[in-house]
Amino acid sequence: MDFRELDSGRCSVARTAALVGDAWTVLVLRDLFNGIRRFDDLAHHLHIARNVLTRRLATLTEAGLVDRVPYREPGRRERHEYRLTPAGRDLRPVILAMLEYGDRHLAGPDGPPMRVEHAECGEPVHVEVRCAAGHLVEPGTRLRTLPGPGARRAG
Repeated sequence: MDFRELDSGRCSVARTAALVGDAWTVLVLRDLFNGIRRFDDLAHHLHIARNVLTRRLATLTEAGLVDRVPYREPGRRERHEYRLTPAGRDLRPVILAMLEYGDRHLAGPDGPPMRVEHAECGEPVHVEVRCAAGHLVEPGTRLRTLPGPGARRAG
């Protein structure tokens, strides 16, 4: 079956893009990966409208990517912070790939604005694509797309 004959809406890329495909959602995820978990801290760091942040966090929570966890500081009312679930943490390579792409193709004349390093050894982290046999898949490497068990013909 030719790829053009498949229902593109069933594609895993389409489903993931529908979930995290807007800039605010990606930036919320970036900040969560970087340890910013409280609503006010996220709103301040992102310079995002509170209603937009509320919607993005609700969507991520409903999708199972983020847990809303209560906390209470002494003498204050109960509030919530947001923590990535295992499904949310599985998006780390996606966020890192976006960072790496931006560093390579969009950084200003001073270079990348931040660096991600492995906390144990201090070396920079980069994303690699490998096949199941362990071969490195470079950007120019030929790939083929085949229908999987969930594929359906376009209607």
